[in-house]
Amino acid sequence: MLDDDVGQKLRAIQAKMIQTESGAVSFSKVINETLRKGIKNK
Repeated sequence: MLDDDVGQKLRAIQAKMIQTESGAVSFSKVINETLRKGIKNK
């Protein structure tokens, strides 16, 4: 379960990705890519 504020931020990222990519962008894809970026930066 995600906190509401985290879910809203991820939905905003998803909306931006939908605008820039052709095709569908799943919520799980957004979560996975965000986690990868966060882990990579550590």
